[in-house]
This record gives sequence, C-alpha cells and structure tokens, in this order.
Amino acid sequence: MKVREKFILISIIVTVVIIGISLVWSPILWAFIVVIPLIIMGIFDIIQTKHTIRRNFPLIGRFRYLLESIRPEIMQYFVETDTEGRPLNRILRSLIYRRAKGENDTEPFGTQMDLYHSGYEWLEHSMYAKNNPKEIGEFPRLLIGGKECKQPYSSSLLNISAMSFGSLSKNAVLALNKGAKMGHFAHNTGEGGISDYHLEHGGDLIWQIGTGYFGCRNDDGTFNEVTFRENALRPQVKMIEIKLSQGAKPGHGGILPASKNTPEIARIRHVKPGIAVHSPPSHSAFADPIQFMYFIRRLRELSDGKPIGFKLCIGRKQEFMDFCEAMIYTGIRPDFITIDGGEGGTGAAPVEFSNSMGMPLREGLIFVHDTLVGFGLRDDIKVIVAGKIITGFHMARAIAFGADGCNSSRAMMLSIGCIQALQCNTNTCPVGVATQNPSLVKGLVVEDKAPRAKRYHEATIHSFLELVAAAGLNDPSELTRGHISKRIGLLDVKTFDEIYPEMEPGSLLDINTIPESYKKFFHLTRIMK
Repeated sequence: MKVREKFILISIIVTVVIIGISLVWSPILWAFIVVIPLIIMGIFDIIQTKHTIRRNFPLIGRFRYLLESIRPEIMQYFVETDTEGRPLNRILRSLIYRRAKGENDTEPFGTQMDLYHSGYEWLEHSMYAKNNPKEIGEFPRLLIGGKECKQPYSSSLLNISAMSFGSLSKNAVLALNKGAKMGHFAHNTGEGGISDYHLEHGGDLIWQIGTGYFGCRNDDGTFNEVTFRENALRPQVKMIEIKLSQGAKPGHGGILPASKNTPEIARIRHVKPGIAVHSPPSHSAFADPIQFMYFIRRLRELSDGKPIGFKLCIGRKQEFMDFCEAMIYTGIRPDFITIDGGEGGTGAAPVEFSNSMGMPLREGLIFVHDTLVGFGLRDDIKVIVAGKIITGFHMARAIAFGADGCNSSRAMMLSIGCIQALQCNTNTCPVGVATQNPSLVKGLVVEDKAPRAKRYHEATIHSFLELVAAAGLNDPSELTRGHISKRIGLLDVKTFDEIYPEMEPGSLLDINTIPESYKKFFHLTRIMK
C-alpha cells in the first residue's frame, strides 16, 4: 500500500475512532482541532500537482522542505568544521568578529590548518625581525595620484570594497561610512550611486561608476557630464573608479527590478521610479582602448583633477595589454587600477558566472603587475586588489604579488554583524545588512556597528604590519614574491618568485626582450616601440 493510500486509510480510522469515543466521552471531540487541519493539509498535498514529494507522501513530505530550508543553518552551526565553511570558514569569521568587538584574537593549541596539504602558503620570517613601531594612528598611507592628478589622495592600505546602497541597507551603509570616518579609511560606493547615507557621516568616498552610469546618466542611460561633475566635486569624493567588470559576474550586466526601484533609489540613481532598469554588460561612453583613455582624461578634467582609475576582473589578457598600449600611445595613465578576483562576491550572481568566469585574484594581480612593469607603466599607476582579503596575511600576500593596497567587502560586512546567512539575494538578511526590509534594517544599530568596522580595520592593519616586521622588513613596499612560499606537493615547496618570475622593466617595449609567455600576444601588425 502506498503512503498516499495509507494516509487516507489512517485519516478515516482516526476520524471514526474519535467519533466512537465521543459517544462515551465527549471531550475527545477537541482532538479534531488538531486532526482536521492535518487531514485538510494532507488532502491538499494529494490533489496539488506542483510537488511530487508532497503528492506521493502527503503531510510527511512537507518535512523534506522544512529540513531543506534550514539546512544552511544546520551545516553552519552543527556540521561544518572550523576550516570547512564556505565562502568564509569559521576561523576567518570568528577572527573578524573578535577584532570588530575588540576582543582577544589569539588562538590556543596551535594551527588547525594542514601544513602538509598542497596549496598551503606561508610568509617567510627573518631571524632579524624588526620591532613594529606602527601603532594606531601611525599606519603608513598610500598616495594615489599620477602626474596629471591635481588632488592626490592619501589612502589607507585597507579600504571598504564596492557595495551599493540597494544591495546593502541604509543602516549598513551608515555604519560602514561612519566606521570609515572614525578609522580614516575609504568607502567605495559601488555602482549604485552616492546616496544620502554615504554622505551623512562624511567618510571618504571612492565613487564607482558602472555601465548604468547611476548618478551621472541621461534618460537613455548614456553618460551625463553635468551630473557627473556635480557629484565628483563633492568634498567627500576622494577618488573615482570606472567599473569595467567585477569578479563575481564579469561580463554580465544587471537589472534593478521595478519592485526595488523605489522613489529614493530612483532619485539616487537618476532613473524613473517604478520601472525595471537595466545595466548593460559594457560601457556606452567608449568603444575601444583609445577612447577609454580619453574618457579617463575627461573625467579627471571634470572632477578638477581627482584620481581616476578603473576596476576589472581579468578575462582576455590581450585586452588588458591593449589598454597598456593605449596608455603609451595617448600618454594618458589612470591613477589606479583595481583588480577583482574571480572569487569576489556579490549579492546575486548567476552560478555559472560566479563559479566559472573570471581569473582568480592571484593570477590576475600577478599578470597585471607584470604587464605594467613590462610596458614601463608600473611606477605611474597604483594597483589595488579585492577578493577575499580578510587577514593581515592576505594583505601581505597581495602586496608581495604586486599590489599597493587592498579592498575588502565581505570582511567589512561581517564586522558590522553579517552572519553569512547567504540570503543577500532574497531581501531576508536576518541581521539587516543586505536587505531593504524596514523591520530587519531597524535591527542594525549604526552607533553600535560603526566602531566595530573601525576596530576590525585597525586590528587587521596592525596584524599586517606585525607580519612585515617579522619578515625583517621596514616597509610593506619591501615585500616581494620571494617572501611567500607555497607547498606544491608533499616534498616540494617553492617561493612565488620561482613560480612566477618577475618581469624585467620595459621588456614588453622591445620585440627582442619579450618573454616567451607573452609573445603570443604580439603580432607583426602591432607597433612596438
């Protein structure tokens, strides 16, 4: 007998038994308060056609969907080990929380990492370690701005990566910006435009401009110079970043659903409220590398000389090399380039893009650094990275590979209360970080969370500088690939300068000195200087 038939038979038997008992004891009829709803639910399961499990297993089949709905919580709190969680494991999450709260961030009884597993990496220390004199408020800064920049920006080595208002709640934006103001680091607006919440506390802003040109667009979605200048001249805006692509979904546009396009969002993004707004996968303001360089120059002029850069996740290497040749041809350089790795996160991305598109940060950073060195451009351009930058070691590794500074988004979210519930794309974030639900947003108290962002930032920078000192170095800029080792196999360890040899400066400018690995990018028709 099938479960469906058993349910029908049991329902009939229970009903008859209750009625029979009621003949001698009438209070038993109160049992129908529980029984009748269950029977109705079971009958509904049988007659519905959408869910086969419920149709074949009436009533009890519902438990499958209940258990599935709480599976992430069960995995996170009861099943996963400290080193297994994804995207960030419990060790990293706990470290962020403790630093954000100002608690002890040391670990007892040694590492939980498998030091003999292929892929394990470490920073080589020195027997002649330095005393670390860098204390809170004395951290080294990064000056961003090339020869054509009139308003260079003194940046922290760690800043908040791009996250838009809309994907984040207003309270999350307020907390992050206030924390940035308190800790003297910068807050990237994301491509959703500059909101009132980005401005309220006066934290330094990196204004990101995406393909939708939100905050500086015409009605047809093209770039608007007038509104760009109005926003670019705001005193809080310290740098402007043109987003070409992002690690979580490179080469993919986006859509702001009509239901989320509220009058407030519409005002910030310069669109009409109540309609779906598309962000195309590429820019309409330029169509080739030469035009892109002149667009950079135009933005620099319109902003009265503020640093202008661009962000991308590396895809086709040839295209980035075309950018470099365009820089040489036009004489125009961006002030900075932000490299996003394929491991970068977003509130929502197609699975195929998130899992299988975009070069990982390590390879992307090394390629960009080497290419800029090879073209003789590296000294003119600062390189910033984003993509799972969580700890001081992550910063040290990125700078050793060629970065000048780092951005972080997920760590900053966790510092203000994110619990990695993985509900960023459902508007149901339980801690009010990635939702527009007023009731959930209200739970995030800005005055409590802002200092946490500041404390996490300070503790991570301090940890990074301690690693630099332990390596026997006086300054982060002295880090090289030779300082980072990687286990290739059980009996094989290499430093990263052995895995990725350094590029000779200017070697891509002469056909006779081009490294073998780069020759395929140059053709007879390409002009070499």
